[in-house]
Amino acid sequence: MFNYLEEQITARLIQLGWSTEQLQFSRPKKIENGDWATNIAMTLARALKRSPLQIAEELMTDIDLDSAIVEKFQIVKPGFINFFQSADYLTAQLKHILHARENYGKNDFGAGKTAQVEFVSANPTGPLTVGHGRQTVLGDTLASILTWSGYAVTREYYFNNAGRQMRLLGESLKSRYLELQGHSVVLPDGGYEGTYLIDVARNLLAEQPDLDQNSAVDIFKDFAEKSIFSIIKTTLKRIGVVHDVFFNERSLYETGKIDEVLDILQKKGLLYKKDGATWFKTTELGVDQDRVLVKSSGEPTYRLPDIAYHREKIVRGFDLVVDVFGADHIDAYPDVLSALKVMGLENEHIKVVIHQFVTLLRSGEVVKMSTRKANFVTLDELIDEVGVDVVRYFYIMRSGSSHLNFDLDLAKRQTEENPVFYLQYAHARISSIFRRARERGLEPDDENADLTLLDEEFTVALINEALEFPEVIDHCRRALEIHHLPGYLFSLATALHKFYTEYKVIDLDNPELSRARLALLKAIQITLRNGLDILGISAPDQM
Repeated sequence: MFNYLEEQITARLIQLGWSTEQLQFSRPKKIENGDWATNIAMTLARALKRSPLQIAEELMTDIDLDSAIVEKFQIVKPGFINFFQSADYLTAQLKHILHARENYGKNDFGAGKTAQVEFVSANPTGPLTVGHGRQTVLGDTLASILTWSGYAVTREYYFNNAGRQMRLLGESLKSRYLELQGHSVVLPDGGYEGTYLIDVARNLLAEQPDLDQNSAVDIFKDFAEKSIFSIIKTTLKRIGVVHDVFFNERSLYETGKIDEVLDILQKKGLLYKKDGATWFKTTELGVDQDRVLVKSSGEPTYRLPDIAYHREKIVRGFDLVVDVFGADHIDAYPDVLSALKVMGLENEHIKVVIHQFVTLLRSGEVVKMSTRKANFVTLDELIDEVGVDVVRYFYIMRSGSSHLNFDLDLAKRQTEENPVFYLQYAHARISSIFRRARERGLEPDDENADLTLLDEEFTVALINEALEFPEVIDHCRRALEIHHLPGYLFSLATALHKFYTEYKVIDLDNPELSRARLALLKAIQITLRNGLDILGISAPDQM
């Protein structure tokens, strides 16, 4: 109904020559105020210099709303327009859920279009940590939302296996290797201290026992990269993430793409030399200060390969590009987009999702983490402690723009306080009801159930909650924010539990009503399962 109302009211506003920018609908808190309401008359009052009630009256005069969808509307002070859906519409939509099943909630907005989602993109210097986990789940779930919206989605992982970090990794592994051979060595300044490197060194020693102090660092760097990437991919697979493409930053140098970017910017007069470094005149593009692209040492800053990489993304022809970055990228990505624009490349289809960092709490205390100092908690350790389902849900139950406190004590509780347990219990509870119904000789019958019997207050509220699912999916797609989905599923589960408290589902004295309620529960279970599937969380039938 929401989409229908949005289309009809938008068309009427355009017909009257009024602005549509502030049109929005909401669910009234009280059932007597209808199923949907808009305050558009009040938002237009100042611009039109008329009272909201007058605007609402004119807006709704002669509007032709389908009575099969909208039973009636009412205008109430100070200018709200309330809409009441018809009983036939409610029944038809419930039947739609039952017929659509695993396809309920899908739309074709992205049909025939391609999308690329880049996420994780951690360099292979160590295992994925709790900090990497948020981006991992956020990016994967965004990709699922886009898939549900019809896009052909490519999940991509971009990594750098060159530069100072990787040299330090190679030197650190060499030190660990020589240490295992009995040499007295120290780690390089700023090197990686993680015990995972000792395991990598043991494997290298077993494969190549004849290396020594004169062996090239690249031997150690390459082995470390291969070994750690294997660990990373195993962790990703364990949490349900499989990337389609692993894009190596080194390829941008080997194919000349870095030089091409520098040549284009040089010809446009946007590069200059200062103190031996190459600078990008970003001040001419509205940025507060110029940026270094190539250091005096000849080593590029990360902005330069990022520009080249995003140029390649555009060349590859994606209709939508989504970059999922941590908050440490917030100052860099505008420079990348500016460079693309000045090179004559369209970048409006490139969307950047920035997420804040994660704080792990144990017994109310912050668990401090540092990758180099090796006192971090790996994503694998977190999965071992609380399970994949909990990890995935907790990472996305808050807006990515908000700092996340990951409460281990709450995550491990097998009670309704834990939102994951609460949702999964709702799904399992419905399965349990179906089993009890069959045991008592009442076979559910979705096709022939009389859904017109479902007219009680909490029943209608539950149906309305289920009907919001496609709208939530579409909102997540448009806003590229996925925390609305777990929040919605929690509300749906709450409405289910309230319904179950108020009404008797299995009533052998009233089998027709029982079958109608069982059909409703099937629709709710379909919605819960589809939502959990998008989130990458299991939907158990027993708990």
